[in-house]
Amino acid sequence: MIKKILVSQPRPTSDKSPYFDIAERFGLELVFRPFIKVVGLSAREFRTQKVNILDYTAVVFTSRHAIDHFFTLAHDLRVTIPEDMKYFCVTETIALYIQKYVQYRKRKVFFGTTGRVDDLLPAMMKHKNERYLVPMSDVHNDSLTQLLDARKLEHKECVMYKTVSNDFTQEEIDTFDYDMLVFFSPSGIESLMKNFPDFHQEHVAIATFGPATAKAAQDAGLAVQLQAPTEKYPSMTGALLHYLLMQDDE
Repeated sequence: MIKKILVSQPRPTSDKSPYFDIAERFGLELVFRPFIKVVGLSAREFRTQKVNILDYTAVVFTSRHAIDHFFTLAHDLRVTIPEDMKYFCVTETIALYIQKYVQYRKRKVFFGTTGRVDDLLPAMMKHKNERYLVPMSDVHNDSLTQLLDARKLEHKECVMYKTVSNDFTQEEIDTFDYDMLVFFSPSGIESLMKNFPDFHQEHVAIATFGPATAKAAQDAGLAVQLQAPTEKYPSMTGALLHYLLMQDDE
């Protein structure tokens, strides 16, 4: 029976999160503890890529992490970002986050509505003479590069931050006793195996979000009991609720 679940994400900021409804409904103890964390590259590490930020007239942001580490690196490199720099963001939420660093002006901040870079392309094509810089994580694929290449937009991808294991303390290791572990990235699975090299799954249920995470778990020798998203359950909370209801019926 599942009574204690570790969710490998930060605790939701809103008390209205579906996770808390699930915990109350089933009498569960939920622990939110990220297995990974994002850290920025040092100025020295970034310089090895031989990228000059001031060679570019526009920046594409796919996350708030990208914004934080772009402006932090610019500060560390003693680069003053020009007032006329344009910013293209995959969502309005990310676009508004820019206000943390620069004055928000609609004439230089553009955003999509779906969270996908595809949705940004029409705005970028209207500014096809810009030179686009794309800050990225060390864990990424080439899909964005291919999209921009297909539109013949001048662009440069560069790594500005990386995902690393969020190591557990000895006390956390000694008290690691859960009925289910919920993962959202292959990096989370890697962190589990790094922090607990002798981990034996036994009665522990594993839940994964995304096919890459499920594959990483299986490659690590873990049996995955719950996979999301599915057509019927596009969110982890929806899939988790269904799974727990099925367990109750058994």
